[in-house]
Amino acid sequence: MPYDSHQRAAEFHEQAAHAHRAAAAAHGKGEHLSGHEQSRQALEHSRKAFEWSQDAFQKSEKSTGKR
Repeated sequence: MPYDSHQRAAEFHEQAAHAHRAAAAAHGKGEHLSGHEQSRQALEHSRKAFEWSQDAFQKSEKSTGKR
């Protein structure tokens, strides 16, 4: 498959992981406002990753005829 939902979901998972690491680093330095913003971004990326993962799963089911 060319660039598809699975790839897009993987990208959002990576972005979420990066934002979580940045938030942890900011909190560790006492930069709680910055850490909070990074956490918010991580949550948003996680939500998008979940949506894209669901879409990819549904497309896979349709293409294989499995349910």
